[in-house]
Amino acid sequence: MANIQSAKKRIRQTQKRTAHNRTYISTARTYVKRTRQLLADGKLDEAQAAANLAYKTLDKAARKNVIHPRNAARRKGRLMAALEHARQNS
Repeated sequence: MANIQSAKKRIRQTQKRTAHNRTYISTARTYVKRTRQLLADGKLDEAQAAANLAYKTLDKAARKNVIHPRNAARRKGRLMAALEHARQNS
């Protein structure tokens, strides 16, 4: 446990920031999961709408430096590739 006041403050700040950032990560992961589930079920129109929400939340997380911008780009690219693959196979 930290003894110095500034170290204690940094611990408090880190905990608060982690909790705040977790919401962005969790939301993005939820939308990506939902999109993939809809693709697996063959509901392409609903999957497109969910993909747009996933796209938006990943961009927001990257803009706020919760995840790295390239990480967001990679996830969006994989999601769009899966959506396109599902369209071609239907």
